[in-house]
Amino acid sequence: MRSAPSGFSTKERILGVAETLFARHGFAGASLRQVTAAAKVNLAAVNYHFGSKESLIEEVFRRRLDELNRHRLAALATVAARPDHTLEDVLDAFIRPALEQSMDSAGGTAFVRVLARAFAEHDERLRKFLSDNYGHVLREFAAAFARLLPQLDKQELYWRLDIVAGALTYAMADFGMIKRKGDVSERSHREQTIQHLIRFSAAGLRS
Repeated sequence: MRSAPSGFSTKERILGVAETLFARHGFAGASLRQVTAAAKVNLAAVNYHFGSKESLIEEVFRRRLDELNRHRLAALATVAARPDHTLEDVLDAFIRPALEQSMDSAGGTAFVRVLARAFAEHDERLRKFLSDNYGHVLREFAAAFARLLPQLDKQELYWRLDIVAGALTYAMADFGMIKRKGDVSERSHREQTIQHLIRFSAAGLRS
Protein backbone atom coordinates (compact mmCIF):
# COMPACT_ATOMS: atom_id res chain seq x y z
CA MET A 1 0.00 0.00 0.00
CA ARG A 2 2.96 2.34 0.59
CA SER A 3 4.74 1.83 -2.73
CA ALA A 4 2.42 4.05 -4.79
CA PRO A 5 2.87 7.20 -2.65
CA SER A 6 6.63 6.61 -2.60
CA GLY A 7 6.73 6.28 -6.39
CA PHE A 8 4.62 9.39 -6.80
CA SER A 9 6.90 11.32 -4.46
CA THR A 10 10.01 10.20 -6.34
CA LYS A 11 8.55 11.18 -9.70
CA GLU A 12 7.47 14.58 -8.42
CA ARG A 13 10.85 15.15 -6.81
CA ILE A 14 12.63 14.38 -10.08
CA LEU A 15 10.30 16.73 -11.99
CA GLY A 16 10.80 19.54 -9.49
CA VAL A 17 14.58 19.23 -9.56
CA ALA A 18 14.67 18.92 -13.35
CA GLU A 19 12.52 22.05 -13.72
CA THR A 20 14.90 24.04 -11.51
CA LEU A 21 18.02 22.79 -13.30
CA PHE A 22 16.57 23.32 -16.78
CA ALA A 23 15.61 26.87 -15.77
CA ARG A 24 19.13 27.54 -14.49
CA HIS A 25 21.28 25.75 -17.07
CA GLY A 26 19.05 25.10 -20.09
CA PHE A 27 18.05 21.75 -21.53
CA ALA A 28 21.43 20.95 -23.00
CA GLY A 29 23.33 22.37 -20.04
CA ALA A 30 21.57 20.33 -17.36
CA SER A 31 22.59 16.68 -17.48
CA LEU A 32 20.71 13.65 -16.18
CA ARG A 33 23.64 13.14 -13.81
CA GLN A 34 22.94 16.55 -12.28
CA VAL A 35 19.23 15.76 -12.04
CA THR A 36 19.78 12.41 -10.32
CA ALA A 37 22.32 13.88 -7.89
CA ALA A 38 20.08 16.79 -6.90
CA ALA A 39 16.98 14.57 -6.62
CA LYS A 40 18.97 11.95 -4.67
CA VAL A 41 17.90 9.11 -6.98
CA ASN A 42 19.78 6.85 -9.35
CA LEU A 43 19.58 6.86 -13.13
CA ALA A 44 17.36 3.77 -13.05
CA ALA A 45 14.64 5.82 -11.30
CA VAL A 46 14.69 8.42 -14.08
CA ASN A 47 14.57 5.73 -16.74
CA TYR A 48 11.72 3.97 -14.92
CA HIS A 49 9.53 7.05 -14.65
CA PHE A 50 10.46 8.84 -17.89
CA GLY A 51 12.53 6.62 -20.16
CA SER A 52 14.78 9.37 -21.55
CA LYS A 53 15.89 12.95 -21.00
CA GLU A 54 13.61 14.10 -23.84
CA SER A 55 10.60 12.50 -22.16
CA LEU A 56 11.59 14.05 -18.82
CA ILE A 57 11.67 17.49 -20.47
CA GLU A 58 8.23 16.90 -21.97
CA GLU A 59 6.82 15.82 -18.59
CA VAL A 60 8.16 19.00 -16.97
CA PHE A 61 6.01 20.90 -19.46
CA ARG A 62 2.99 18.61 -19.14
CA ARG A 63 2.93 19.01 -15.39
CA ARG A 64 2.41 22.75 -15.69
CA LEU A 65 0.76 23.26 -19.08
CA ASP A 66 -1.95 20.60 -18.70
CA GLU A 67 -3.21 22.37 -15.58
CA LEU A 68 -2.79 25.85 -17.02
CA ASN A 69 -4.72 25.05 -20.18
CA ARG A 70 -7.52 23.27 -18.31
CA HIS A 71 -8.06 26.50 -16.38
CA ARG A 72 -7.81 28.61 -19.52
CA LEU A 73 -10.32 26.55 -21.49
CA ALA A 74 -12.74 26.37 -18.56
CA ALA A 75 -12.56 30.15 -18.17
CA LEU A 76 -13.05 30.63 -21.91
CA ALA A 77 -16.10 28.34 -21.91
CA THR A 78 -17.62 30.32 -19.05
CA VAL A 79 -17.02 33.59 -20.89
CA ALA A 80 -18.31 32.29 -24.23
CA ALA A 81 -21.56 31.16 -22.57
CA ARG A 82 -22.41 34.80 -21.90
CA PRO A 83 -23.82 36.45 -25.03
CA ASP A 84 -22.64 39.90 -23.88
CA HIS A 85 -19.01 38.94 -23.24
CA THR A 86 -16.32 41.42 -24.17
CA LEU A 87 -12.76 41.40 -25.47
CA GLU A 88 -11.59 42.09 -21.92
CA ASP A 89 -13.44 38.97 -20.71
CA VAL A 90 -11.61 36.75 -23.20
CA LEU A 91 -8.30 38.37 -22.32
CA ASP A 92 -8.98 37.70 -18.65
CA ALA A 93 -9.54 34.01 -19.44
CA PHE A 94 -6.22 33.95 -21.28
CA ILE A 95 -4.11 36.05 -18.91
CA ARG A 96 -5.35 35.35 -15.38
CA PRO A 97 -4.63 31.58 -15.23
CA ALA A 98 -1.10 32.14 -16.56
CA LEU A 99 -0.23 34.87 -14.08
CA GLU A 100 -1.77 32.96 -11.20
CA GLN A 101 0.37 29.94 -12.04
CA SER A 102 3.54 31.98 -12.53
CA MET A 103 3.13 33.58 -9.11
CA ASP A 104 2.54 30.23 -7.45
CA SER A 105 5.24 29.75 -4.81
CA ALA A 106 5.58 26.05 -5.76
CA GLY A 107 7.93 26.51 -8.71
CA GLY A 108 5.90 28.87 -10.87
CA THR A 109 8.78 31.29 -11.48
CA ALA A 110 11.18 28.49 -12.44
CA PHE A 111 8.72 27.16 -14.98
CA VAL A 112 8.43 30.56 -16.67
CA ARG A 113 12.19 30.50 -17.23
CA VAL A 114 11.92 26.95 -18.57
CA LEU A 115 9.19 28.06 -20.97
CA ALA A 116 11.31 30.99 -22.17
CA ARG A 117 14.23 28.64 -22.83
CA ALA A 118 12.02 26.41 -24.98
CA PHE A 119 11.82 29.23 -27.52
CA ALA A 120 15.19 30.88 -26.93
CA GLU A 121 17.12 27.67 -27.53
CA HIS A 122 15.37 26.93 -30.85
CA ASP A 123 14.71 23.31 -29.91
CA GLU A 124 12.56 22.23 -32.85
CA ARG A 125 11.61 18.90 -31.27
CA LEU A 126 10.33 20.66 -28.17
CA ARG A 127 8.55 23.34 -30.18
CA LYS A 128 6.77 20.61 -32.13
CA PHE A 129 5.78 18.90 -28.87
CA LEU A 130 4.30 22.16 -27.55
CA SER A 131 2.51 22.89 -30.83
CA ASP A 132 1.11 19.37 -31.15
CA ASN A 133 -0.15 19.23 -27.57
CA TYR A 134 -1.17 22.80 -26.80
CA GLY A 135 -1.60 24.55 -30.15
CA HIS A 136 -5.34 23.82 -30.12
CA VAL A 137 -5.76 25.97 -27.01
CA LEU A 138 -4.24 29.01 -28.71
CA ARG A 139 -6.39 28.36 -31.78
CA GLU A 140 -9.55 28.35 -29.64
CA PHE A 141 -8.59 31.69 -28.12
CA ALA A 142 -7.67 33.07 -31.54
CA ALA A 143 -11.14 32.12 -32.80
CA ALA A 144 -12.75 33.85 -29.81
CA PHE A 145 -10.70 36.99 -30.43
CA ALA A 146 -11.48 36.88 -34.17
CA ARG A 147 -15.23 36.92 -33.47
CA LEU A 148 -14.81 40.07 -31.39
CA LEU A 149 -12.39 41.72 -33.82
CA PRO A 150 -13.91 41.08 -37.28
CA GLN A 151 -12.05 44.09 -38.73
CA LEU A 152 -8.71 42.26 -38.40
CA ASP A 153 -7.60 39.73 -40.97
CA LYS A 154 -6.02 36.52 -39.73
CA GLN A 155 -2.43 37.60 -40.25
CA GLU A 156 -2.89 40.90 -38.43
CA LEU A 157 -4.73 39.20 -35.58
CA TYR A 158 -1.92 36.68 -35.11
CA TRP A 159 0.69 39.44 -35.14
CA ARG A 160 -1.16 41.21 -32.34
CA LEU A 161 -1.79 38.04 -30.34
CA ASP A 162 1.90 37.18 -30.58
CA ILE A 163 2.73 40.56 -29.04
CA VAL A 164 0.12 40.04 -26.30
CA ALA A 165 1.63 36.63 -25.53
CA GLY A 166 5.08 38.22 -25.35
CA ALA A 167 3.87 40.86 -22.89
CA LEU A 168 2.21 38.14 -20.82
CA THR A 169 5.42 36.08 -20.72
CA TYR A 170 7.34 39.19 -19.63
CA ALA A 171 4.84 39.82 -16.83
CA MET A 172 4.94 36.16 -15.78
CA ALA A 173 8.73 36.31 -15.50
CA ASP A 174 8.49 39.42 -13.29
CA PHE A 175 11.23 41.16 -15.28
CA GLY A 176 9.52 44.54 -15.27
CA MET A 177 10.31 47.77 -13.45
CA ILE A 178 7.14 47.58 -11.35
CA LYS A 179 7.85 45.54 -8.26
CA ARG A 180 5.50 44.67 -5.44
CA LYS A 181 5.70 47.18 -2.60
CA GLY A 182 6.13 45.89 0.90
CA ASP A 183 2.68 47.09 1.99
CA VAL A 184 0.92 45.44 -0.99
CA SER A 185 -0.13 41.79 -0.76
CA GLU A 186 0.87 39.32 -3.45
CA ARG A 187 -2.82 38.88 -4.32
CA SER A 188 -3.31 42.64 -4.80
CA HIS A 189 -0.12 42.98 -6.83
CA ARG A 190 -1.16 40.09 -9.06
CA GLU A 191 -4.61 41.62 -9.60
CA GLN A 192 -3.06 44.97 -10.51
CA THR A 193 -0.78 43.22 -13.00
CA ILE A 194 -3.70 41.35 -14.55
CA GLN A 195 -5.86 44.46 -14.91
CA HIS A 196 -3.04 46.57 -16.41
CA LEU A 197 -2.17 43.83 -18.89
CA ILE A 198 -5.80 43.33 -19.92
CA ARG A 199 -6.28 47.06 -20.55
CA PHE A 200 -3.01 47.32 -22.46
CA SER A 201 -3.74 44.22 -24.57
CA ALA A 202 -7.31 45.25 -25.34
CA ALA A 203 -6.14 48.66 -26.56
CA GLY A 204 -3.49 47.05 -28.77
CA LEU A 205 -5.89 44.51 -30.23
CA ARG A 206 -8.51 47.16 -31.00
CA SER A 207 -6.19 49.81 -32.43
